[in-house]
Amino acid sequence: MDKIKELQEKLYQGALLTKEEIMPLTDMPLEPLCQAADEIRRYFCKDRFDLCTIINGKCGKCSEDCKYCAQSAHYTTACGESYPLLSTEKIVEQAKHNAAQGVLRYSIVTSGRRLSEAEVGQVCESIRAVRQEAGIEVCVSFGLLGEADFVKIREAGASRVHCNLESSERYFSQVCTTHTYADKIETLLAAKRAGLEVCSGGIMGLGETMEDRIDMVLTARALGVKSVPVNVLNPIPGTPYENNPALTNDEVRRIVAVFRFIIPDASIRLAGGRGLLGDKGEKCFAGGANAAISGDMLTTAGITVETDMALLARMGYTVVKG
Repeated sequence: MDKIKELQEKLYQGALLTKEEIMPLTDMPLEPLCQAADEIRRYFCKDRFDLCTIINGKCGKCSEDCKYCAQSAHYTTACGESYPLLSTEKIVEQAKHNAAQGVLRYSIVTSGRRLSEAEVGQVCESIRAVRQEAGIEVCVSFGLLGEADFVKIREAGASRVHCNLESSERYFSQVCTTHTYADKIETLLAAKRAGLEVCSGGIMGLGETMEDRIDMVLTARALGVKSVPVNVLNPIPGTPYENNPALTNDEVRRIVAVFRFIIPDASIRLAGGRGLLGDKGEKCFAGGANAAISGDMLTTAGITVETDMALLARMGYTVVKG
C-alpha cells in the first residue's frame, strides 16, 4: 500500500507512470487501489462527470469480422435489424430528447468499415442540424475515415471522434482480421490532424490479459486520448465470443482503477455492458471512473438517463461536458 501512495504522489507531481510501475497494481489489494484511484480522480477531475448517449445511426450488415459484434455479417445472431443511415429528422429528434434530460454529449454511431462519401455528406447535414436545433455536443463513430472526411465532420460541428482500439496491438488479431491495429491508430491520428478530440478504449473480457488492457491504454495515452470507454463484453449468442465468461464486478473495478493511474486526468467511461454489473457501475464511479454512456446501447438495453442522473446526484457528481 505504500507503493500505491508512492505512485499517487508521483502523479500529483505531474509525472506519468511507466508500464513497469503500473503492472504491480494488478496484484495490489483491491480496496486500497480503488480508494487511491478515486483520490486521483478527485485531484485531477474534481467531481465533474461526463455523461453521453448514443444513437445507432446505421445498423447491421457490417463487413468486418469483430468477434464480439452482433452486427457483423460474418455471424448469425438475434440482431436481425438492419437499416441505412437514419434521417436527419430522427437523429435530431433523439438529440433533443437527450438534451432535455440534461445530457451534454450525443454520439452518432454507424456500422460498417467506414461511411461512403455520400454518407459522410448526409451525416454532416445531420450534425449541423443537431448543433443548431438541440445545442448538444456531437461525437461520431463512423469507422476508418481519413483526414479529409474528418475535416468535413469538424466543420459540420462535431467535436470528438470515437474509434476503439479494443485491446492491445498484440491481441488485436485475435479479435478482428478484416482491419488492423494500425488502421485504428491512423484513424485516430487523422481525426486529431483534422482538429477533433479523440475517444478510444476497448472491450474487457475478450480473452485478453491485464497486460493487454494496460498496453491498450498506454497506446491511447500516447495518442493524446482523454476519453477512455471501458466496455464489458456482453457475450452475444452466435458470435465467436458467445461462451466467454462474464467479468466480475471486482475485475471491472480493478480495470477502472488501474486505468485511472495510467491517464489520471481522463474521462474513464463505463460504456457497453455496464448493465451486467450488479450495481450498474456505482462502485466503479467510487473507484476512478468519472464518465459513462447512458441510455440504450447499440444492440443491447442500457440504463436510463433518469436513473443515472439520480445516482450521480446522490454520489455528489456534477454532470458537465468532459
